[in-house]
Amino acid sequence: MTRPDLTQIAEFIVGDVQADRMVPPTGITARLTLLSAAAMAFLAVFALALSVATGRMADRWGDELARSSTLRISAPADQIDAQTQAALRVLEQTPGVASARALSDEEQRALLEPWFGPDLPVETLPIPQLIEVTETPDGYDAQGLRLRLSAEVPGAVLDDHTRWRRPLVDAASRLRLLGWVSILLIFGTMAAMITLAANAALAANAQVIAVLRLVGARDSYIAKAFVRRYTLRTLGGAAVGVAVGIAAILLLPSAQTAGGFLTGLGFGGAGWLLPLVIPPLAALVAFVATHMAAARTLRDLP
Repeated sequence: MTRPDLTQIAEFIVGDVQADRMVPPTGITARLTLLSAAAMAFLAVFALALSVATGRMADRWGDELARSSTLRISAPADQIDAQTQAALRVLEQTPGVASARALSDEEQRALLEPWFGPDLPVETLPIPQLIEVTETPDGYDAQGLRLRLSAEVPGAVLDDHTRWRRPLVDAASRLRLLGWVSILLIFGTMAAMITLAANAALAANAQVIAVLRLVGARDSYIAKAFVRRYTLRTLGGAAVGVAVGIAAILLLPSAQTAGGFLTGLGFGGAGWLLPLVIPPLAALVAFVATHMAAARTLRDLP
């Protein structure tokens, strides 16, 4: 960054005492700018957290489900063991299958426990035998495996989780998109409210602006004072909103395996730096919105 750029930024932050007098330091427009910036930044933090969390969820679901399958064997009790061993031999010979193992009675009881309780007598019920299949990164030919199983293990049914995986990943991806759309709408609403506040302040100070014009002040000089005040107000309000939003997210429950969809809304690692981008973006939005509003209003004033 060159020295003139640094000088201009310093002048913008420090401001001009004479020019600042035309911008009301308090009043409804000042409070509206601060409150709207804080509220919108607070909502932006949660929208950003939603986008990050659902993106993380979509990636995790896609990776976990894409590399696991389940083989279900339904057969008479006197054939279940033989068909299980036959299915394991087929899976061992199938390219793309990293490992395969039959679930024990205790593991199958744990799977059914949420629905039937802890005392389910698995060993006495005609429950299908489940085989957990783990794929290699390249995966296997599901259609070819089904054809071979139908010939060698007639009671086997392969579930490669495709019908479960796609809706879950699609839902998480759409939630992530919804989060980003919400952020755009939030910043658009912020720009509209700041524009209204700037227009109201300019209209309320029409007589002061007229006097400044009579003594030789240019519209760019006048506009700069309004742009500076509203940009800094928005930056301060957004910083407060982000701080409150981060504090609220820290109070939410942490991610848990039993409620991964409803908990764990937040950031991780370097992701906690993402909300810090919101105040500068809000200030940029305020800068552009106020500059456009001031240029338009000053052009229309007599």
